[in-house]
Amino acid sequence: MTTLARRLLLALALLASALTGLAARLDTRDGAPLPIEPVHPSLAGATGWLNSPPLTLEGLRGKVVLVDFWTYSCINCLRTLPYVRAWERTYASQGLVVIGVHAPEFEFEHDPQRVRKALKDLDTDWPVAIDDDFAIWRSFRNQAWPALYFIDAQGRVRHHQLGEGSYAESEQVIRRLLAEAHADAKALPAMAAIDARGIGAAPDFEHVRSSETYLGYAHADEAAPRDVLPDRTQRHAPRPPRLNAWTLGGGWVQRSEFVEATEADGTIALRFHARDLHLVLGSTDGRPVPFRVTVDGHAPGPDHGVDVDDQGRGTISGERLYQLVREKDAVADHTFEIRFDRAGARAWVFTFG
Repeated sequence: MTTLARRLLLALALLASALTGLAARLDTRDGAPLPIEPVHPSLAGATGWLNSPPLTLEGLRGKVVLVDFWTYSCINCLRTLPYVRAWERTYASQGLVVIGVHAPEFEFEHDPQRVRKALKDLDTDWPVAIDDDFAIWRSFRNQAWPALYFIDAQGRVRHHQLGEGSYAESEQVIRRLLAEAHADAKALPAMAAIDARGIGAAPDFEHVRSSETYLGYAHADEAAPRDVLPDRTQRHAPRPPRLNAWTLGGGWVQRSEFVEATEADGTIALRFHARDLHLVLGSTDGRPVPFRVTVDGHAPGPDHGVDVDDQGRGTISGERLYQLVREKDAVADHTFEIRFDRAGARAWVFTFG
């Protein structure tokens, strides 16, 4: 499926979710019960579990369950985590159970040890089902990362949220379902205090003019340079990219999911318009790869992301998402470049915020 087709499907899914959410908000405002959604999900089919023995929705009857579909290199998922974490810590004593379902987008995310490390790094200690075969995803009829499903004490899906946002509404759904499940329980605590910082900070969608940009040929689109040929080692002369397009400099090979530097000092350049720029990076052999980023030909200074210093220096330390730019002043068009000190660097996708 092409990147355009995937984006169209996601847009349709988000529209459907918005319409469902509107109906739920009207129900909530009118004091009517939340609707029962026509889906009968299951947690069967997980290829493994982290932070917990295997769980079933049947075994969780009597609890309110929040199921979070995510994958650890997805910026939208990472920006949702502070809210899920706060809800889990605020409402677990009230009967809420949070279950993460890790459904990988890239091949490296199938490695359970990488997922385990990500859970530790992200302070995620609730149960996580590894859904490498997308069995749970299909059971929920899910269509996006991230996606939240709200299940009542009788095991019924009562609400869902595709994509980021609507956090206050989502928390109100949790509170409604807890109140339904424990009508005689003590009063619910105050709304959760959210600690969203660093990569998890809310995006500046008002000023984003750049969209998710894949570097592998499986999802190549009009942003890709026409002279990059699949599965062929090539040398490229560095050149400035047009807005929302990328170019390569030095020795590279393009694979299905990523581009890989075949010699030292390989560069990737991108012209973008957003407050935040992220890039999913890794290496061929798992060893660290030092790199340096520039913005408009200069060190980023105060506009550096959390994974580089003000001189633009950083190191690939594993396969994950790296935040490389966070602009402090007014958002404008800028040219980003990253240069790798040695061969073996891999880059999957640019994302923005």
